[in-house]
Amino acid sequence: MLSVVIPVYNEQDTVATLIGRVASVEYGIGCEVIVVDDASTDGTPAAVAAAIEKHTHVPIRTLRHEHNRGKGAALRTGFADAQGEYVIVQDADLEYDPRDIPRLLRPLLEGEADVVYGTRFTGGQSHRVLYFWHSLANRLLTLISNAFTNLNLTDMECCYKLFRKDVLDRLNLVEDRFGFEPEVTAKLAKLREDGKPLRIFEVGVSYAGRTYAEGKKIGLRDGWRALWCVLKYNLWG
Repeated sequence: MLSVVIPVYNEQDTVATLIGRVASVEYGIGCEVIVVDDASTDGTPAAVAAAIEKHTHVPIRTLRHEHNRGKGAALRTGFADAQGEYVIVQDADLEYDPRDIPRLLRPLLEGEADVVYGTRFTGGQSHRVLYFWHSLANRLLTLISNAFTNLNLTDMECCYKLFRKDVLDRLNLVEDRFGFEPEVTAKLAKLREDGKPLRIFEVGVSYAGRTYAEGKKIGLRDGWRALWCVLKYNLWG
C-alpha cells in the first residue's frame, strides 16, 4: 500500500481539489491519504472534511497540530501514522500533479530503487515558467548538497520524495520547516543497507509553481536555512 502524506497550512482554496486529484489516480496498489493540518487558521479543516466525505472510496484521515510547527514537523506526524509499505510527500498547493506518482512508484515496485526523488529539471515534463532566482537557488542548493553527499541529484528541493517505509523509519528527522529537504537527503546518503548505499532514483515530474500572490510560502529565510542544513547534516549531523 502507498501512504500519501499531505502537510497543510492555510490551503482552503486548494486542498479539497488536491485530495480529489490524489484520490482519482490509479496507483496499481492500495492507497491511503494522511492529511496533517499544521494549525490552519482559515477554512482548511472544513475543506478537508468535505473532501473526506466526498471521496469515500479511498481511506483518508486527518491529523492536526494545535500550534503551527512547520512542514517538517507535519511530515514527521504523517510518517509516524503511515501504514503503507511506501510513503510519498504531496504538497497541498496544486504545484505537483499526483498523476506523476505512478511513474515515481515504478522503480520501487520493480525492486530497482529504495527511494525515488522527483525532479522538475529533467524528464521533459511540463512546468510553469516563474522565478529565475528561485530556480538558480534550487540548483545551487542541490549542487552544494551533492558535493557533500556524492549524489548526482538534479532537484534536491523537489516536493516529491517516495520512500520504502522501512527506510523512512530508520531516519531520525528533526527539522521543523523547509530544512526537511536537505536533512533527509543528507541522512539518506549516509544510510547503508547490507553495507551498501541506498539505491536512489530520480523521475521527471511536471510543475505548476505558484507566485507569492497565489500563496507561495517559502522565502529567503528558508533558503538560508536550507544552506545551513546542508552543512549541518553533512558535516556534523
